[in-house]
Amino acid sequence: MGETSNTNAPLFSVRADIRVTAQPDAAYAVVTDLTRSAEWSVECLGGRWISGPPAQVGSVFRGENTRSADVVAWAPVVRGKWSTESEVVATEPGRVFRWAIRDSAGNRQDSVWSFEIEPRNDGCLLIHHFRMGTATEGIRGITAEMDENAKRRFFAEWSTKLAGDLAATLDRIKIAIEKE
Repeated sequence: MGETSNTNAPLFSVRADIRVTAQPDAAYAVVTDLTRSAEWSVECLGGRWISGPPAQVGSVFRGENTRSADVVAWAPVVRGKWSTESEVVATEPGRVFRWAIRDSAGNRQDSVWSFEIEPRNDGCLLIHHFRMGTATEGIRGITAEMDENAKRRFFAEWSTKLAGDLAATLDRIKIAIEKE
């Protein structure tokens, strides 16, 4: 069985944005410091850079995460604590910071998170985006035993969960940025 019935569309494409009263470079300095992600992320407890200079293309970050049992409770997703490795794939100071989740062999997957920053008269617009084009190692495991209806339900519910996470993360980042 395929992952979805529409193979041209990404499995997930979710974005949220928020106005921040700070200059783009100030917002960029905060969002690229992934070691601080526990301050704003819904699931990330923080982490550390494990290779390369922090926040540079090719550098790798190991994040420690947690998820409660009630998140899409019927689906076999990871619960409790787990870790991920992410590789920075794009940086444009003051504008774009993007990273891809790696699989268990250390290969980049088509699972990309980003922050994009657009200048505004009173500060900037901070955009948080997640896109998964093709199923990752984890998604293949989660959906392996699902029929097409269950997969559609999972992708719909997980998209809703992701949208909420992105919005909550931006609310928290806004506070962190505007305190600086």
